[in-house]
Amino acid sequence: MTDRRASFDLNRASWDERVPAHAESPDYALVRFSDDPAFLSGVVRFDLPRLGDVAGLDVVHLQCHIGTDTVSLARLGARATGLDFSAAAVEQARGFAAALGLDVPFVEADVHDAVQALGGSRFDLVYTGIGALCWLPDIDRWAGVVAGLLRPGGRLFLREGHPMLWSIDETRPDGLLVVEHPYFERDEPVVWDDGGTYVQTDRTFTRNVTHEWNHGLGEIVTALHRHGLALTMLVEHDSAPWDTVPGRTVADDLGEFRLTDRRWRLPMTYTLQATKA
Repeated sequence: MTDRRASFDLNRASWDERVPAHAESPDYALVRFSDDPAFLSGVVRFDLPRLGDVAGLDVVHLQCHIGTDTVSLARLGARATGLDFSAAAVEQARGFAAALGLDVPFVEADVHDAVQALGGSRFDLVYTGIGALCWLPDIDRWAGVVAGLLRPGGRLFLREGHPMLWSIDETRPDGLLVVEHPYFERDEPVVWDDGGTYVQTDRTFTRNVTHEWNHGLGEIVTALHRHGLALTMLVEHDSAPWDTVPGRTVADDLGEFRLTDRRWRLPMTYTLQATKA
């Protein structure tokens, strides 16, 4: 079995190195946040009709990276807190929020230690954005953390890459959509060695090996149910806010990418909400 501490260290090193590239990339749009006090991240903006009014709610954003979604929740009136395992990301997020004049605390901690790292605080809303769950080897353990952070009646709100998307080989030159990687959670991670990143940048990187895990929709829902959360919404989307299958997608005005050919073939992301009894 893979040493999960070693996996954690590899992944954190990769994220630490990519923070400056992400902060300066137009894809994260930090300049637009500065120029427009009403600007929100694309991920938060996409789900506004489903998210509902968060004004006055205590919200924690798990695996918040450089804080653009966290700040967006604060701009919607939430008392938002961000948490991430990357010291570089947390430092960047703190500076970003301060520059916008927002009092948004950011905590450096592994998501599995979130309950302790946040001092036992309970929240009305646990928020998690795109590209978070694939870094976690055990979805049941994560669901326990979510339950531990929520007040009774509180809810989890999650938009994530669809496990079907994570299972395909997006690099095939023949244009076929072929299932190549695990759909279901496995003990062993998928090991990647990729010198790039998902934003526009001219930077080069040296910390390129990462370990990832997929989790089927049924596994996610079952884990939440096991820890006392009832599913109240599950919407699958045919789009994602990044170019998921390069050369075979088209972007809309909101920066959501869909398959150019028969887009109904592949769910790319989903939005899930679950409430604690």
